[in-house]
Amino acid sequence: MSDIPGQVQDIEALIKLQEAETEIVRLKTILEKSEKEKNKLGAKLRQFSTALEESKESFSKAAEVCRDLEREIQMIDDRIVKSNEKLRMVKTNKEYQLFLREVDDSKKRKDALESELIERLDEKEKIEKIVQESEKEFNLLDAQIDSEQKDIDKKTIEDREMLAEYLERQAKIGKTLEPSLMNRFNKISKMNQGLAVVNVKNEVCMGCFMNIPPQLYIEVQRGKSLISCPQCSRILYHIKK
Repeated sequence: MSDIPGQVQDIEALIKLQEAETEIVRLKTILEKSEKEKNKLGAKLRQFSTALEESKESFSKAAEVCRDLEREIQMIDDRIVKSNEKLRMVKTNKEYQLFLREVDDSKKRKDALESELIERLDEKEKIEKIVQESEKEFNLLDAQIDSEQKDIDKKTIEDREMLAEYLERQAKIGKTLEPSLMNRFNKISKMNQGLAVVNVKNEVCMGCFMNIPPQLYIEVQRGKSLISCPQCSRILYHIKK
Protein backbone atom coordinates (compact mmCIF):
# COMPACT_ATOMS: atom_id res chain seq x y z
CA MET A 1 0.00 0.00 0.00
CA SER A 2 1.25 3.49 -0.91
CA ASP A 3 -0.30 6.62 0.65
CA ILE A 4 0.24 10.25 -0.30
CA PRO A 5 -1.43 12.40 2.41
CA GLY A 6 -2.92 15.68 1.32
CA GLN A 7 -3.25 14.64 -2.30
CA VAL A 8 -7.02 14.01 -2.36
CA GLN A 9 -7.42 16.40 -5.30
CA ASP A 10 -5.03 14.23 -7.28
CA ILE A 11 -7.51 11.33 -7.35
CA GLU A 12 -9.90 13.12 -9.72
CA ALA A 13 -7.00 14.27 -11.88
CA LEU A 14 -5.65 10.72 -12.03
CA ILE A 15 -9.06 9.36 -13.03
CA LYS A 16 -9.23 11.87 -15.87
CA LEU A 17 -5.64 11.06 -16.78
CA GLN A 18 -6.54 7.38 -16.92
CA GLU A 19 -9.52 8.11 -19.15
CA ALA A 20 -7.19 9.90 -21.54
CA GLU A 21 -4.59 7.13 -21.29
CA THR A 22 -7.20 4.46 -22.05
CA GLU A 23 -8.33 6.30 -25.14
CA ILE A 24 -4.73 6.91 -26.23
CA VAL A 25 -3.93 3.20 -25.96
CA ARG A 26 -7.12 2.30 -27.84
CA LEU A 27 -6.53 4.79 -30.63
CA LYS A 28 -2.86 3.88 -30.99
CA THR A 29 -3.86 0.23 -31.32
CA ILE A 30 -6.33 1.12 -34.08
CA LEU A 31 -3.80 3.29 -35.90
CA GLU A 32 -1.04 0.71 -35.57
CA LYS A 33 -3.37 -1.90 -37.05
CA SER A 34 -4.19 0.44 -39.93
CA GLU A 35 -0.50 1.14 -40.49
CA LYS A 36 0.18 -2.59 -40.59
CA GLU A 37 -2.53 -2.97 -43.24
CA LYS A 38 -0.90 -0.22 -45.29
CA ASN A 39 2.53 -1.78 -44.86
CA LYS A 40 1.15 -5.16 -45.89
CA LEU A 41 -0.24 -3.62 -49.07
CA GLY A 42 3.06 -1.86 -49.68
CA ALA A 43 4.96 -5.11 -49.21
CA LYS A 44 2.70 -6.80 -51.75
CA LEU A 45 3.47 -4.08 -54.28
CA ARG A 46 7.21 -4.22 -53.58
CA GLN A 47 7.18 -7.99 -54.02
CA PHE A 48 5.47 -7.62 -57.39
CA SER A 49 7.89 -4.84 -58.32
CA THR A 50 10.87 -7.07 -57.48
CA ALA A 51 9.49 -9.86 -59.68
CA LEU A 52 8.93 -7.34 -62.49
CA GLU A 53 12.50 -6.04 -62.22
CA GLU A 54 13.79 -9.61 -62.35
CA SER A 55 11.79 -10.20 -65.55
CA LYS A 56 13.19 -6.98 -67.03
CA GLU A 57 16.70 -8.09 -66.10
CA SER A 58 16.09 -11.46 -67.81
CA PHE A 59 14.87 -9.62 -70.91
CA SER A 60 17.96 -7.38 -70.93
CA LYS A 61 20.24 -10.42 -70.69
CA ALA A 62 18.31 -12.23 -73.45
CA ALA A 63 18.55 -9.15 -75.68
CA GLU A 64 22.30 -8.89 -75.02
CA VAL A 65 22.79 -12.55 -75.97
CA CYS A 66 20.91 -11.92 -79.23
CA ARG A 67 23.03 -8.87 -80.00
CA ASP A 68 26.22 -10.86 -79.34
CA LEU A 69 25.06 -13.61 -81.70
CA GLU A 70 24.16 -11.07 -84.38
CA ARG A 71 27.57 -9.43 -84.07
CA GLU A 72 29.32 -12.78 -84.35
CA ILE A 73 27.23 -13.74 -87.39
CA GLN A 74 28.14 -10.42 -89.02
CA MET A 75 31.81 -11.04 -88.31
CA ILE A 76 31.56 -14.50 -89.93
CA ASP A 77 29.79 -12.97 -92.94
CA ASP A 78 32.67 -10.53 -93.31
CA ARG A 79 35.12 -13.40 -92.98
CA ILE A 80 33.32 -15.38 -95.68
CA VAL A 81 33.40 -12.40 -98.04
CA LYS A 82 37.13 -11.97 -97.51
CA SER A 83 37.74 -15.70 -97.96
CA ASN A 84 35.79 -15.70 -101.24
CA GLU A 85 37.86 -12.76 -102.45
CA LYS A 86 41.03 -14.69 -101.62
CA LEU A 87 39.68 -17.73 -103.51
CA ARG A 88 39.60 -15.67 -106.71
CA MET A 89 43.20 -14.66 -106.22
CA VAL A 90 44.84 -17.98 -105.30
CA LYS A 91 47.42 -19.44 -107.66
CA THR A 92 47.74 -22.99 -106.33
CA ASN A 93 45.26 -25.78 -105.69
CA LYS A 94 46.56 -26.13 -102.14
CA GLU A 95 45.72 -22.53 -101.37
CA TYR A 96 42.36 -22.91 -103.08
CA GLN A 97 41.46 -25.94 -100.92
CA LEU A 98 42.61 -24.12 -97.77
CA PHE A 99 40.40 -21.08 -98.36
CA LEU A 100 37.53 -23.25 -99.56
CA ARG A 101 37.64 -25.19 -96.27
CA GLU A 102 37.79 -21.91 -94.41
CA VAL A 103 34.64 -20.72 -96.18
CA ASP A 104 32.91 -24.02 -95.50
CA ASP A 105 33.80 -23.93 -91.79
CA SER A 106 32.59 -20.35 -91.53
CA LYS A 107 29.27 -21.24 -93.17
CA LYS A 108 28.77 -24.16 -90.79
CA ARG A 109 29.52 -21.92 -87.83
CA LYS A 110 27.14 -19.30 -89.21
CA ASP A 111 24.34 -21.86 -89.64
CA ALA A 112 24.79 -23.02 -86.04
CA LEU A 113 24.75 -19.44 -84.75
CA GLU A 114 21.68 -18.56 -86.79
CA SER A 115 19.83 -21.57 -85.38
CA GLU A 116 20.79 -20.53 -81.88
CA LEU A 117 19.79 -16.94 -82.64
CA ILE A 118 16.31 -18.06 -83.73
CA GLU A 119 15.89 -19.89 -80.43
CA ARG A 120 17.21 -16.95 -78.46
CA LEU A 121 14.98 -14.47 -80.28
CA ASP A 122 11.98 -16.68 -79.55
CA GLU A 123 12.98 -16.80 -75.89
CA LYS A 124 13.46 -13.03 -75.81
CA GLU A 125 10.03 -12.50 -77.35
CA LYS A 126 8.40 -14.67 -74.70
CA ILE A 127 10.17 -12.78 -71.90
CA GLU A 128 9.19 -9.46 -73.48
CA LYS A 129 5.52 -10.50 -73.45
CA ILE A 130 5.82 -11.48 -69.79
CA VAL A 131 7.37 -8.09 -69.00
CA GLN A 132 4.64 -6.20 -70.90
CA GLU A 133 1.87 -8.14 -69.17
CA SER A 134 3.56 -7.75 -65.79
CA GLU A 135 3.90 -4.00 -66.28
CA LYS A 136 0.17 -3.73 -66.99
CA GLU A 137 -0.62 -5.82 -63.90
CA PHE A 138 1.81 -3.77 -61.81
CA ASN A 139 0.22 -0.48 -62.89
CA LEU A 140 -3.24 -1.81 -62.01
CA LEU A 141 -2.01 -3.14 -58.67
CA ASP A 142 -0.19 0.12 -57.94
CA ALA A 143 -3.38 2.11 -58.55
CA GLN A 144 -5.45 -0.34 -56.50
CA ILE A 145 -3.07 -0.32 -53.53
CA ASP A 146 -2.73 3.45 -53.65
CA SER A 147 -6.53 3.72 -53.53
CA GLU A 148 -6.80 1.24 -50.65
CA GLN A 149 -4.07 3.01 -48.66
CA LYS A 150 -5.82 6.35 -49.17
CA ASP A 151 -9.10 4.79 -47.99
CA ILE A 152 -7.32 3.58 -44.85
CA ASP A 153 -5.96 7.09 -44.26
CA LYS A 154 -9.43 8.60 -44.72
CA LYS A 155 -10.96 6.16 -42.24
CA THR A 156 -8.34 7.01 -39.62
CA ILE A 157 -8.48 10.81 -39.95
CA GLU A 158 -10.92 11.10 -37.05
CA ASP A 159 -8.89 8.64 -34.95
CA ARG A 160 -5.69 10.63 -35.54
CA GLU A 161 -7.46 13.87 -34.60
CA MET A 162 -8.87 12.28 -31.45
CA LEU A 163 -5.45 10.89 -30.54
CA ALA A 164 -3.93 14.37 -30.82
CA GLU A 165 -6.68 15.75 -28.57
CA TYR A 166 -6.20 13.07 -25.92
CA LEU A 167 -2.43 13.49 -25.99
CA GLU A 168 -2.91 17.23 -25.44
CA ARG A 169 -5.38 16.54 -22.64
CA GLN A 170 -2.96 14.05 -21.08
CA ALA A 171 -0.15 16.62 -21.18
CA LYS A 172 -2.34 19.31 -19.55
CA ILE A 173 -3.44 17.01 -16.75
CA GLY A 174 0.14 15.84 -16.27
CA LYS A 175 1.24 19.42 -15.62
CA THR A 176 -1.17 19.65 -12.68
CA LEU A 177 0.42 16.64 -10.96
CA GLU A 178 3.66 16.35 -9.08
CA PRO A 179 6.45 14.89 -11.26
CA SER A 180 6.88 11.99 -8.84
CA LEU A 181 3.18 11.12 -9.10
CA MET A 182 3.28 11.43 -12.88
CA ASN A 183 6.30 9.12 -12.97
CA ARG A 184 4.44 6.69 -10.73
CA PHE A 185 1.44 6.75 -13.08
CA ASN A 186 3.60 6.20 -16.16
CA LYS A 187 5.47 3.33 -14.55
CA ILE A 188 2.28 1.54 -13.50
CA SER A 189 0.68 2.22 -16.89
CA LYS A 190 3.64 0.71 -18.69
CA MET A 191 3.50 -2.36 -16.44
CA ASN A 192 -0.23 -2.87 -17.04
CA GLN A 193 -0.86 -2.16 -20.73
CA GLY A 194 -1.99 1.42 -20.16
CA LEU A 195 -4.22 0.79 -17.14
CA ALA A 196 -2.80 2.53 -14.06
CA VAL A 197 -5.89 3.79 -12.22
CA VAL A 198 -8.88 1.52 -11.56
CA ASN A 199 -12.09 1.37 -9.63
CA VAL A 200 -12.61 -0.90 -6.62
CA LYS A 201 -15.95 -2.65 -6.38
CA ASN A 202 -17.04 -4.88 -3.50
CA GLU A 203 -13.47 -5.16 -2.26
CA VAL A 204 -12.28 -6.29 -5.72
CA CYS A 205 -9.66 -4.44 -7.75
CA MET A 206 -11.17 -4.04 -11.23
CA GLY A 207 -7.70 -4.10 -12.75
CA CYS A 208 -6.47 -7.52 -11.63
CA PHE A 209 -9.84 -8.72 -10.22
CA MET A 210 -8.22 -9.76 -6.95
CA ASN A 211 -9.68 -9.06 -3.51
CA ILE A 212 -8.09 -6.37 -1.42
CA PRO A 213 -8.04 -6.36 2.40
CA PRO A 214 -11.26 -4.96 4.00
CA GLN A 215 -9.37 -2.22 5.84
CA LEU A 216 -7.69 -1.14 2.59
CA TYR A 217 -11.09 -1.06 0.90
CA ILE A 218 -12.35 1.26 3.62
CA GLU A 219 -9.38 3.58 3.05
CA VAL A 220 -10.07 3.65 -0.68
CA GLN A 221 -13.73 4.48 -0.02
CA ARG A 222 -12.71 7.40 2.18
CA GLY A 223 -10.73 8.82 -0.74
CA LYS A 224 -8.36 10.80 1.44
CA SER A 225 -5.14 9.31 0.08
CA LEU A 226 -3.76 7.52 -2.96
CA ILE A 227 -3.71 3.77 -2.40
CA SER A 228 -2.28 1.07 -4.64
CA CYS A 229 -3.56 -2.44 -5.13
CA PRO A 230 -1.25 -4.81 -3.22
CA GLN A 231 -1.53 -7.31 -6.11
CA CYS A 232 -1.05 -5.29 -9.32
CA SER A 233 0.17 -1.91 -7.96
CA ARG A 234 -2.57 0.01 -9.78
CA ILE A 235 -3.83 3.17 -8.09
CA LEU A 236 -7.29 2.55 -6.64
CA TYR A 237 -10.39 4.72 -6.33
CA HIS A 238 -14.00 4.15 -5.36
CA ILE A 239 -17.09 5.47 -7.09
CA LYS A 240 -19.59 6.71 -4.51
CA LYS A 241 -23.20 5.80 -5.23
